[in-house]
Amino acid sequence: MPDLKQVAREIFSETLAAIDIPLAMRQKLARTGSRIRFDDDVDLAAYNRIVAIAIGKASAAMALGFADLLAMDFAFEGILVAPYESLSEVQGFRALGAAHPIPDQSSIAAAHAIIDLLRQCDSRTLVFFLLSGGGSSLIELPLDPSISLKDLQRLNRLLVTSGASINEVNAVRKHLSAVKGGRLAALAAASTKLSLAITDVPAGCESALASGPTLVDPTTVADACRVIEKYALASKLPASVRAKFAQPQTIPETPKRGDPAFARARFSLLLTMHDLFHHAHQAAEARGFVTQCDNSTDDWPVAQAAECLLGQLARLGQANRGRRVALIADGEVSSPVRGKGVGGRNSAFVLDCVESIAGRGIAVLSAGTDGKDGSSPAAGAVADGKTLERARTERLDPREFAARSDSYNFFHKLGDAIETGPTGNNLRDLRILLAE
Repeated sequence: MPDLKQVAREIFSETLAAIDIPLAMRQKLARTGSRIRFDDDVDLAAYNRIVAIAIGKASAAMALGFADLLAMDFAFEGILVAPYESLSEVQGFRALGAAHPIPDQSSIAAAHAIIDLLRQCDSRTLVFFLLSGGGSSLIELPLDPSISLKDLQRLNRLLVTSGASINEVNAVRKHLSAVKGGRLAALAAASTKLSLAITDVPAGCESALASGPTLVDPTTVADACRVIEKYALASKLPASVRAKFAQPQTIPETPKRGDPAFARARFSLLLTMHDLFHHAHQAAEARGFVTQCDNSTDDWPVAQAAECLLGQLARLGQANRGRRVALIADGEVSSPVRGKGVGGRNSAFVLDCVESIAGRGIAVLSAGTDGKDGSSPAAGAVADGKTLERARTERLDPREFAARSDSYNFFHKLGDAIETGPTGNNLRDLRILLAE
C-alpha cells in the first residue's frame, strides 16, 4: 500500500487533472445557435462586435474554451494576457505575456493594449471578460504617471510580504491603478459586459479576484490608508506613493454601486472552491478515506491554521476509529516574509506541521493549484510523521528554515517539494491532511 505522503500527492494530482476549464466553459455557457446562457440568455447576433479579454493564470485555457464555444460561427477580437511560462497561442486572441507576482513593463504594455481596445467599444459591442487569479500583476497601469514601474514593483513587494490579507493588499492597489477596482468596466461603460471568472478568493470577495477590474469596488481610499498605517508601511513606500498617501484627497475613488459603468455588466463564476472540494473529496473517498472538507481557516496565520486543521483531523479520526480519515481544506493562509529564503505560504504551512506530526501516522500536503508557491519554483510541499527524523539525519532544523522564510529549500533537500510547473489553472490553495 502506498504511504500516506504518496497518497496525498496522488489526490492532489487527480484533483488538478479533473478540473477541465474548456469543458466547464462549454457547459456553463451552453450555446444554442446564436444564444448563450449567462444567467439569462444572451443573443450574440444582437451585437455588431464581440470582444474577449482573458486575464490571469488560467487565461489560456479560458480563451481556448471561449474560442471553441464560438467556433467559426461568430467573429471576435481577443486579447489574452498570461504569465510568460504559461502563455500559448489561441485562435482569435492576441497573446501577451507578463510577469507574476510582480508587474513588469509587459504588464504596462498589456494594460495599454486592453485600454485601447475597450475605448473602441460602444453600445453595440458585447465584451467578455475571462478572469482568473494573477491578473493583478499581469496588467497594471498607475493612475498617476508620477508613479513609475519601479515604484509599483516596490509597492507590490512591500504589500505581499507584509502579512496583509488579499483584501487589504487590493484596497491599496485598486486605488492607485487605472485598470483595477472596476475601472476596466468604466472604459467600456456603454457596452454589455459579461465577466466569467475562476476564483481564487473567498466566497463573497469576488471583487478581490484579479483586483476586480470589472466589479464594483467595496473598498475606499480610507481603507487603503488604514492598511498603510496598520502594517507601518508609510516610511517604506516609494516617494511617489508616499506622497499620495500623505494627501489621500488626491487619490481618486474607485467606481461604486450605481455607477453607469455597471448598468450593463454581469458577473458569473465558472469554477469555485466547491469544484476543488468536489474532486479532492472524490479522490480521497475512492481510496477508502472518511473525508471531510473545511474552509474555515482562509486568511488565517500559518501557525493558527495548522493547529486548527490538525485538531480537526484528530477529532475526525477519533470519531472514526479504525478508519483512515482525510481533511480537505482550501484558501490562502497568511505567511509574512521574515528572511531572505525561498518559499511560500503552502510550504510554510507544511513546515509548521512537521514537528506536530512527528512519529504519527499523518501526512500533510499544501499546494497552489496554479503550480506556484510564493518565491519558489514549487507548488508547495508534503510531509509525514517521518519528516522530522529524516531532516535531523540531514542536519536540517525546521525552525531555522522557518525563521529565514526558507521552507522551499527545506523540502527540496528532502525530495518533498511538489513541483508541477505552471498548471494553467488557478482556483485556490489546496490542503490535504491524511491520518491512519
